[in-house]
Amino acid sequence: MKIEPVLKLKEIAEFIHATFKGEPEHIISGINEIHKVETGDITFVDHPKYYEKALNSKATTIIINKELPAPAEKALIYSDDPFRDYVKLVKRFRPLDLSPKTISDTAEIGKGTIIQPNVYIGNHVKIGENCIIHANVSIYDHTIIGNNVIIHSNSVIGADAYYFKRRPERYDKLESCGRTIIKDYVEIGALCSIDKGVSGDTIVGQGCKLDNHIQIGHDTTIGKNVLIGSHTAIAGVTEVQDDVIIWARVSINKDIVIGKGAVIYAMSGVDKSLVGGKTYFGAPVDEARKKWKEMALLRRLPELEEKLALLEKK
Repeated sequence: MKIEPVLKLKEIAEFIHATFKGEPEHIISGINEIHKVETGDITFVDHPKYYEKALNSKATTIIINKELPAPAEKALIYSDDPFRDYVKLVKRFRPLDLSPKTISDTAEIGKGTIIQPNVYIGNHVKIGENCIIHANVSIYDHTIIGNNVIIHSNSVIGADAYYFKRRPERYDKLESCGRTIIKDYVEIGALCSIDKGVSGDTIVGQGCKLDNHIQIGHDTTIGKNVLIGSHTAIAGVTEVQDDVIIWARVSINKDIVIGKGAVIYAMSGVDKSLVGGKTYFGAPVDEARKKWKEMALLRRLPELEEKLALLEKK
């Protein structure tokens, strides 16, 4: 998420009551969690396991819970609880903006778009031309929807990311400040949920067709012309490349890549990145032919056991 107007290091440090290392006039132009950082961004790290990743990332300002030297051209803000202070910044720059109307005055709706009854359209939403938004759809703030998009009843576009930090007594929420972007000619079935990015964008590419009851997690990118069957769940920060076909009730883990043109059969569980142009099946998933051979061998185990028992008797 971009910060406009940009702020200086000393201003951010003063706001969260923290000390810092770096030039006081050092510029901060965005706020992002580690998966989506860009030059000029501020991010946070609160575990030694991830210090190196954060310090070597594109982020130029890092909130950290250990007084390490600042890398060249970067600034550090020292905090006893970086997660807490990052959330404090998100709430400052992207606070909950209440909307007393079902269609916000700040929403932009293109020519020829049909909005059916009981649709909620939040603040700063942009919807293109010739779309159909069916009854009871909820479109959260800052969502962007292209042209010729169809969204069926009771789908939710742009809900918060499912992202929490474990505390001794509870889970703390990492507040979301990202967006959901739906490109042209997408059709989204009934009762689907597409979460916004934590600080970046969740994207559904041009020409994608989603069946009913589909969940797409935060910061996931779906390429062009992807087909997704019902009851599929795709976790956060996953990349599904162009022309992929995902059949019903597939579960896809976070932080993986599904290569262009891959086909995943129904009921599969995907726990690793998949090469494009191949067909997959199973839980855990593998190439379909290999998986079917394994299943055929498993079905023969009782027969093989009986033969082995006869041989032992002889």
